[in-house]
Amino acid sequence: MLLLGIDVGTSSIKVAVVDAATRQCVATASYPDSEVPIIAAAPGWAEQSPEGWWDHVKGAILKAHASGAYDPKDIGAIGIAYQMHGLVVVDKADKVLRNAIIWCDSRAVETGEKALNAIGRQKALSHLLNSPGNFTASKLGWVKQHEPEIYDRIHKTMLPGDYIALKLTGEATTSISALSEGIFWDFAEDRLSEDVIHYFGFDRTLIPEIKPVFSDHGRLTDRKASELQLKPGIPVTYKAGDQPNNALSLNVLKPGEVAATAGTSGVIYGVTDTLTYDPASRVNTFAHVNYTSDAKRLGVLLCINGTGILNRWVRDQFGKGLSYPDINREAATIPVGSQGISMLPFGNGAERMLGNRIPGAQIHGLDLNLHTSAHLFRAAQEGIAFAFRYGLDILRENGMHPKTIRAGKANLFLSEVFTDAFVQVTGVPLDLYQNDGSVGAAMGAGIGVKAFASEEEAFAGIEAVAHLAPGAGRSATAETKATATAAAVYEEAYQRWKKLL
Repeated sequence: MLLLGIDVGTSSIKVAVVDAATRQCVATASYPDSEVPIIAAAPGWAEQSPEGWWDHVKGAILKAHASGAYDPKDIGAIGIAYQMHGLVVVDKADKVLRNAIIWCDSRAVETGEKALNAIGRQKALSHLLNSPGNFTASKLGWVKQHEPEIYDRIHKTMLPGDYIALKLTGEATTSISALSEGIFWDFAEDRLSEDVIHYFGFDRTLIPEIKPVFSDHGRLTDRKASELQLKPGIPVTYKAGDQPNNALSLNVLKPGEVAATAGTSGVIYGVTDTLTYDPASRVNTFAHVNYTSDAKRLGVLLCINGTGILNRWVRDQFGKGLSYPDINREAATIPVGSQGISMLPFGNGAERMLGNRIPGAQIHGLDLNLHTSAHLFRAAQEGIAFAFRYGLDILRENGMHPKTIRAGKANLFLSEVFTDAFVQVTGVPLDLYQNDGSVGAAMGAGIGVKAFASEEEAFAGIEAVAHLAPGAGRSATAETKATATAAAVYEEAYQRWKKLL
């Protein structure tokens, strides 16, 4: 059996086709070739078109078919990973009523703060494990308040992956994991939050049918099968947010295991079996893909909105015509610390780990007689690594002390400058794997269709392609002395960065 994985990203749609018998990826494709823009009609707003996502899903699937690497009729299950926390609303005809309000949109911060105060901080945190913040429920509350004519026409409210599944199957479903990331789920009561529903005045019928993450979320309709050159009736057997899905693909399923990503946003995601929350709601706790009432597995998520988007901006502004490998090579020619430049990456909406502040991206210490574009390339990647360190220290305050962090060798983790800065300044070893969100979604589909005996069995035997360790604690060879010195320079640069923040 072949498995189709769809990853609904912010920049593009990626798909992968995996052979369930061998666990090997036989084809991948992304669509479109250029990065999809974020629509910002006002400062702090961020929207994308759900219909555009669907067009790109079709484009990516047909592009994968065109590789000729497999027979599309052999695909037996579909899995979906998606950008988290977005809001998609449709009417009774399943027509989208407005652009999706996506994860980095900040307009609902005040809406969520009012909900927190009305519910009560302690009750909200102990039951929701989060402040309503600017998550999906607060975004829906914003629409109800500011766009009542649209709200009155809503039949179902969904997350981005739920919408793509709806397009494939004609059925609207969701999961506890999805509802928790939208701040609709009461963990203490293990049910839909009465406090959130009552405060905002939502009709419960707006919430789709709740199903397990790994289950039958509907079957591919005849019409969509024809459009996508697939067999009718293929089940969608997995849906998860991109960060839980990334953790799954790295076999991060047990308490104490930790994953990271550094794409458009940056994330550290650790698994726990405790209903834990940060008193300041700077990091957030959601139901992991393997969460059940009997075996609670939760993901504690630190998110940095301004990560790869800063790296892209610096390349576009100061490295026109250069590829990412080009700017990585140029960054590597500059010493640790970027010769005095410090860059804050926070220019992509409200940062939860900073108390929902929007400090903006900033460049400090620029010397017009010394610094070049290569200095800016390095300073951007170091600044992003420093943001990870700042967030990891918050996780440490909340009792999470990772012994190793797992990440896919992709995006910023392809840069030796970034990975070195990440390891040295966090002080945590890093294992890199050849993983991909769309491959993880395909494997999730395999678990859902019972092609594998369990989540653990599906990913058994995956091996790291690289292991990076900080200099401290190793034998004092000349090389490791140099590494230790580099770590000290990184620490000095980090403290300068932190003081500016």
